[in-house]
Amino acid sequence: MTPSITELKVDTDDVRVARLAAAAVGLSLMDAAIPMPLPGIKPGLANIVTLLVLARYGWRTAAWVSGLRVVASALLLGQFLAPGFFLSLAGALTSLAALGIARWLPPRWFGPISWSLIASFAHIAGQLLLARLWLIPHDSLFRLAPIFMLAALVFGVLNGLVACRLLREVLGEKPESRAG
Repeated sequence: MTPSITELKVDTDDVRVARLAAAAVGLSLMDAAIPMPLPGIKPGLANIVTLLVLARYGWRTAAWVSGLRVVASALLLGQFLAPGFFLSLAGALTSLAALGIARWLPPRWFGPISWSLIASFAHIAGQLLLARLWLIPHDSLFRLAPIFMLAALVFGVLNGLVACRLLREVLGEKPESRAG
């Protein structure tokens, strides 16, 4: 019996997604190494890559990069299928859903900074909702919401500013431009 060989065809889009996901994973690992005052509060550096991908290549590619980042980071940090993985996944899915809607907002007023804020708040909301439904089934969890929302505001603005600067200076694009 002859062994069957399956050949996967890799195109330039696949290579681009892999490179961008690798950059996002690297930033996610940096996030994990930064000590923070409260569990669950992180700068979300990998979201900068997601914003760049959304602006340049569209929502579908951003979803691939974000999904690969969540899975690969969890595997590398030894948290795959642990509660932290599901919280990260919930945050990523809700922020991607919010970005899917936000990309249709008028580019004259909405760009990487507002996208970052929208995604950041959606991420925290998704995580809090999952934590409430699964891990801490008590409404007192929502007393932490103002602290998490303040962190989302600060890091959302900072990540959006970095994404704007990268789009403008490194990639030579206007922040308002975006792929469908």
